[in-house]
Amino acid sequence: MKQHELSHGPDINGHALSRRDLFKRGAAGGLLAAAIQARAQTGGQDALAPIAQSGPASKYTPKLCAAFVRREGPYGMRWPGAVFDGEAALKKYAAEMQNTAKTLEVSLDLRSTPIYSEAEGKAWIADAEAAKADGLILVLLDRQDHAWPTATLAVNSSLPAVIFAPLGTAFTTNTRKIANTPGGLFCCSDDFSEAALGMRMLAAGAKLRETRYIVLKGTDRKDTEIADFGVRLRYVPADTFVQKYRAMADSDEIAALADRYIKHAESVKGPTVEDVRHGVKSLLVARQILQEEEGDAITMDCLGAFGKTDISLPCISWSHMLDLGIPAACEADHTACVTHALSQYLLGRPGFQQDPVPETKHGWLIGAHCTCPTRLDGFNQPAAPYRIQPHHGMRDATLVRNRRYHPRYANCH
Repeated sequence: MKQHELSHGPDINGHALSRRDLFKRGAAGGLLAAAIQARAQTGGQDALAPIAQSGPASKYTPKLCAAFVRREGPYGMRWPGAVFDGEAALKKYAAEMQNTAKTLEVSLDLRSTPIYSEAEGKAWIADAEAAKADGLILVLLDRQDHAWPTATLAVNSSLPAVIFAPLGTAFTTNTRKIANTPGGLFCCSDDFSEAALGMRMLAAGAKLRETRYIVLKGTDRKDTEIADFGVRLRYVPADTFVQKYRAMADSDEIAALADRYIKHAESVKGPTVEDVRHGVKSLLVARQILQEEEGDAITMDCLGAFGKTDISLPCISWSHMLDLGIPAACEADHTACVTHALSQYLLGRPGFQQDPVPETKHGWLIGAHCTCPTRLDGFNQPAAPYRIQPHHGMRDATLVRNRRYHPRYANCH
């Protein structure tokens, strides 16, 4: 491989497109890939036909069941007391809940009347379980009678539950026995953003369970899942990628995207133009496999598949997919598969996996890997400056984040 160096300015920072508030808030949902594709129209990173999630998660709408609970009749002297305007609170929080559901693109089944008895609470939970909802949202407008027993039933059900208790509806005597129950989130505040975060968690969990990773590893084809998280794994023989790569002709599409990466890099040291194009070619192969196998995400035992070949490792292609909202994990690592997808669905930004390296002189923990997204601060945020150089094997082009981007980090490949 011929060594050369080209220097360019960090023009890539001027190519971010503002998105809807969904992405500003780091939301989960199926809009992600579609909205990111809209950035292609600006001539930002995308110089190729759309690539998007094509699996179950891309078609799934999380389903949440919500209800208010209070006693029927006036509050009187018992908490939260007659000074608490229950009707106004119901209207306010119902509107915020519905707006959050719209932002997150989830289906919200909000009970038309408050739960006025423990029996009604049991029936509501049973109906939600029968409907296979992805979670419960219970807003307490009372501290008395059946309010907290209903909350206890919710968190002890088979569904994850968000309990939102405005100030005056919860004492620590109410929360202490169930606050640490797995599957329950307690929000005691007048600020509904606490509960909105819980709704985002429920949506992210649902999306995670529907996500299908295409795992290119070994020689067997099978479907399985990651225990506890429900992430689906579809194993496809690694040689499938190799065969498709070799069969795919070079194209203007490949050259245009590779040239764009080179143009916007601060520098290119080591890889040739052809090296970059060979790395970008894997993106088109991955696009084809995701469509054919109905995948939402991808991971590959790249060293095992390519180690004895002359095919460039797909590091740049994986970085590109991460920027587009397609989870792309290295090394067929199941743990990284979960965290990549979770970062996208819950935090609204691409994930990053790393090999942790200690540096004792400066007290640094260096996080390095062969691939990293450029949209580190969020899909709607400017891309980080980067250089193109080999990672460690002196055979493949990778994007290396500029240290000046996050000075508290020693390195970020």
